[in-house]
Amino acid sequence: MNFRDMAEQNESWIIEQRRYFHAHPELSFEERNTTHEIGNRLKEMGLIPHYYPDYNGLWTMIKGGKSTPDSKTIALRADIDALPVEEHTGLSFCSQNPGIMHACGHDIHTAVLLTFAKVLTAHPELVRGTVKLIFQAAEEKLPGGAKALCEEGAMKDVDLIYGFHCASA
Repeated sequence: MNFRDMAEQNESWIIEQRRYFHAHPELSFEERNTTHEIGNRLKEMGLIPHYYPDYNGLWTMIKGGKSTPDSKTIALRADIDALPVEEHTGLSFCSQNPGIMHACGHDIHTAVLLTFAKVLTAHPELVRGTVKLIFQAAEEKLPGGAKALCEEGAMKDVDLIYGFHCASA
């Protein structure tokens, strides 16, 4: 089975996650519910969410089935905050928080990274090394969440990091 097949098997789940986070947006440095909900989903997968003492957002680790003592740690990062925008889309899952909206895809980023966690925990044999999943708060505000995240030590054990962004077709 390849990653595309695994992703397609999780299509309804990823849509459900995206719609939940779209309907419950939170502004930068205020992502308490978002952090809590992500943590709950990670726990359901058998993962241990690690919370920062003075910062919203969280991270978890997935140890690969092909890991060796000299294996690397690769981080995958998704942003979780929303913007101060009133939503007028009429979607059945539109924002329930007046004046706040996921207007640039962070709800999708969160859902994708959670789905990645779900696939990797189900198939650790596909991973050599460790994957650190970072759910970054406050990407939209300067100085943003990346600075706070680094100050909290999120990058100290990471050899390489990937962030991603989506675009509408």
